[in-house]
Amino acid sequence: MATFQDAQLREILTGSPTIAVLGAHHEPEKAAFYVPDYLHDEGYRILAVNPMLTDRPLFGEPVRATLAEIDEPVDLVDVFRRAELIPQHIEDILAMKPRPRVVWFQLGIKNDDAAHVLEAAGITVVQNRCTLADHQRLALGAPARK
Repeated sequence: MATFQDAQLREILTGSPTIAVLGAHHEPEKAAFYVPDYLHDEGYRILAVNPMLTDRPLFGEPVRATLAEIDEPVDLVDVFRRAELIPQHIEDILAMKPRPRVVWFQLGIKNDDAAHVLEAAGITVVQNRCTLADHQRLALGAPARK
């Protein structure tokens, strides 16, 4: 699996203004809420995905039940799901039109088999890293708009 240098992480984060958050949460103390909330505050467009939360908006957008409900380009899919559950989302990720450039498994989440499938399809996979921590550590501002 790839090890990312700071320049690569910087390019990924500044070049990904639209992020789908798979497993987004509504409870402020959960990383699946406060990480995308931070990114939203920094200027990213956040599309939350969680079938249990479709009755409410999050981050100024309606919550989608699945990735398949997103009908617009997404630059990065930020995954907040247990590693053993990632394979059930691979088909949806690969069916996205266009496919995301990057799939990011959050800190503590690593699934090499899923990463190999996604990488074979031309998608960059970041594993076991936190988007919030890397964004802050690299002192990045708002993402570049396309």
